[in-house]
Amino acid sequence: MQWRDDWQTRDHGYALIDPPPHPTYDLYQVVADALKEDAGDYGDITTLSTVPESTTATASFVAKSDGVVAGLYVADVVFSQVDPHVKVTWMVNDGDFVKPGQTLGIATGPARGILIGERIALNYMQRMSGIATQTASMVKAIGCCTRAKLLDTRKTVPGLRLLDKWAVKIGGGENHRIGLYDMVMIKDNHIAAAGGLAEAVHAVEKYMREKGVKRPVEVETRTIDEVKEALEVIDSAKDSMVTRIMLDNMVKKEDDGSVDVSMLEEALNLIGDRDVETEASGNVTMASVRQIAKTGVQFISTGAITHSVTALDISLIIETK
Repeated sequence: MQWRDDWQTRDHGYALIDPPPHPTYDLYQVVADALKEDAGDYGDITTLSTVPESTTATASFVAKSDGVVAGLYVADVVFSQVDPHVKVTWMVNDGDFVKPGQTLGIATGPARGILIGERIALNYMQRMSGIATQTASMVKAIGCCTRAKLLDTRKTVPGLRLLDKWAVKIGGGENHRIGLYDMVMIKDNHIAAAGGLAEAVHAVEKYMREKGVKRPVEVETRTIDEVKEALEVIDSAKDSMVTRIMLDNMVKKEDDGSVDVSMLEEALNLIGDRDVETEASGNVTMASVRQIAKTGVQFISTGAITHSVTALDISLIIETK
């Protein structure tokens, strides 16, 4: 795909964290669609009517709040599609912590191009920076001396899946499965539809062997009995394909605001040293994530870092020449 090739060959020292893999996601098409949505059937009538074509401008991207900046490369793609004569010089890198009033970058070139691309570029930057900021805060809350890694989920904005997950990486988190295709996740509804946990696991294993498909397999459990059932399935097969057990909603919030992780700890003790990964999910907050991590669980997944973020406030201040 052309945008992947360009990412590999072009100089982008300000954006060094690779985008997540995806077999069909086309960043250039996503940006083109956003610009078409904005332009409608006429284009930017305000800019076209008020700004002469020959006018050039300088515009400063300025942070208006604290946070971790992300999305610089995507902003570049926006302006390159609007008008290749618009050039942006970034003064920060993806993943940098920025403060209010800090200049992030300078765009120069045709004023029309800068104005037309302004809002789309800022929308991407603000959302991605908000996700990166929230992720960085939660990674910091986990702290040192645990093996827990923070994961995102598929709770992303449709059409922005790859960008949301890219922002998580920029913020210091890791990506869970990108979509439905790269990992088997047997959740409660699959278990119900298949007739039980064992039936669902056996069906998955049969399908993958018949199709010659290899993917990680995760099984969701919500109770200690379900953990025991999952372990029975794993132990009964010499070549079990289950690679991870999700321990869902085993962290309980108490009325006094404290967090009870005893159920999660019991589940982890049952799993013991088996060759299977563990993942905690549910009731993951800034206040609880450290205590969850201290249980020894390997992964902590949360949708909050993508579905409930506050966009980082960034403005673009333009001066014409």
